[in-house]
Amino acid sequence: MNTVPTNSHARELAHVVRGRPTADGAGVKLTRIIGQPALEMLDPFLLLDEFRSDTAADYLAGFPEHPHRGFETVTYLLAGRMRHGDNQGNRGLLSAGSVQWMTAGRGIVHSEMPEQENGLLWGFQLWVNLPAADKMTAPRYQDIAPERIPEIELGADARARVIAGTLGDVTGPVQGIATEPVYLDVRLDIGATVALPLPPAHNAFVYVYQGKARIGATPAHELVRGDLGVLGLGERLAVSAPTAAARLLVVAGKPLNEPVAKYGPFVMNTPAEITQAIEDYRAGRFGEFAARGENAPAR
Repeated sequence: MNTVPTNSHARELAHVVRGRPTADGAGVKLTRIIGQPALEMLDPFLLLDEFRSDTAADYLAGFPEHPHRGFETVTYLLAGRMRHGDNQGNRGLLSAGSVQWMTAGRGIVHSEMPEQENGLLWGFQLWVNLPAADKMTAPRYQDIAPERIPEIELGADARARVIAGTLGDVTGPVQGIATEPVYLDVRLDIGATVALPLPPAHNAFVYVYQGKARIGATPAHELVRGDLGVLGLGERLAVSAPTAAARLLVVAGKPLNEPVAKYGPFVMNTPAEITQAIEDYRAGRFGEFAARGENAPAR
């Protein structure tokens, strides 16, 4: 598991990684930032993908029906439309600015398919581990429409959308998550400087997806578009945009400090539990789709 150095006050950059181009689902092109050799995981975060393209061939095949067990998927859409459905009868549509926080728990089979044939599709998918005690919980969705995500002013030149966690007097709409996450979408105009409080014992990262941002105080380190900065521990994070406007994700979660066993779309604590997950899926215990005898896809 990844650990970061302890700092009781300001958070500083521990290290910086860049994503790797890859493809997933039925061939969707994306950039994998967490879940690749440079950063295999950051407890409790297992994976972070960014998908961004206005070329339909890069995304149109989408993510057909596939299973999950033992963790949560978080989809945050910046542009475009994505239709989701599962083998328990849930259906929904993600539009620009919306979030879906899906707790796979003991097992679910779902699909995520673009509902567009042209234009920009842009967003992120984050995988968040579940503690051992919750891995076999009942699946659930939290579908959050754009208007339900509060935006807070951090000063004249800065603001943040609060998806999960609390910032100032504002609490995000995602509730009841074991890892007590913070998930912020921060926008800085040129010259803006903000200090963001974070739970001091949470592991955290920043991901710059537009412009440039300086992270930390003494000394500050500049991150550019596509940089993920793993943060040391502490009570606050200083972020500024002295030379260019910036937009970045700030994400933090309580580490589980438990063993992790992974196989494609299954994340458990032991290899035996992975074997059981595969057997349950192939035996149809995840639902009707699995009962057709399909093998588990990679995602």
